[in-house]
Amino acid sequence: MAQRFGGKYSPDAPSPGQAAKAPALAPPLPGRARIQVLMGLAILPVATSLMQDGAIALAGNLLSGAAIFAGAVVTREGLKAEAAWTTRKIARRPAVPRKILGGVLVGLGVALGSMTGLSGLLAAVVYGAVALGLHLTAFGLDPMRDKGMEGVDAFQTDRVARTIEEAEKHLAAMKDAVLRARDREAERRVDLVIAQAREMFRAVEDDPRDLSTARKYLGVYLMGARDATAKFADVYAQTKDAAVKADYFALLDDLERGMEAKRETLLITDRTDLDVEIEVLRDRLKRDGLPTGE
Repeated sequence: MAQRFGGKYSPDAPSPGQAAKAPALAPPLPGRARIQVLMGLAILPVATSLMQDGAIALAGNLLSGAAIFAGAVVTREGLKAEAAWTTRKIARRPAVPRKILGGVLVGLGVALGSMTGLSGLLAAVVYGAVALGLHLTAFGLDPMRDKGMEGVDAFQTDRVARTIEEAEKHLAAMKDAVLRARDREAERRVDLVIAQAREMFRAVEDDPRDLSTARKYLGVYLMGARDATAKFADVYAQTKDAAVKADYFALLDDLERGMEAKRETLLITDRTDLDVEIEVLRDRLKRDGLPTGE
């Protein structure tokens, strides 16, 4: 969805004493244009089926178009999973290799389409294999290894992943709900809160031991913010009451300050743990009579 740019002289520009903090924008999905081209190619066998006689040819071309389109959709999901894997310092490889599966579906679709227009099964297999190879060349393979998992408790990491997944659902619900208010300033304020929350997500992912101390912010508080956003959007869309908007913004300010303070606490705790580990190691080196540089 297009978003209008604001500026210094915009009606909803921040006041001179207010920090002009812009929300972090998600980068565009890599390979999005190629996915759209691939989806467009799914129309070709469907169009061809209209010019051929026989139920078998019709069914084969329709299945071919469906397989190619399904392969494009699955590949798009694989690109999303790869983007999430890339942005995180600690991440498990995708459970299902969606890009490879998408390539298989595309190859199957091309093979089905070739069988209706060419004689013999061998030609269809060759064309399908070529399509699979081109797909893997264009989109690459899925991440095949875990990242940053050395020395990390797998059980705790899974708990973090499940908790953040639920928290992301709350953020998505907030984003959808605020659109009903039809207020660009409110949408930008929600974007700021979402960016702040995701910074906390990354801090917890970096050290899964922080989950217990951040659980309220990842669950209860975000759930409350989601419900408050839905109620604000419904009321403000009908009344355009400035007091309601001010109260809602004050709530978002409190939530944002709380998450920032909690994230700073998590970082301080991590630094303290590192200092303790360093001191323990130095004591061991001293006991063994080795130089420590002090």
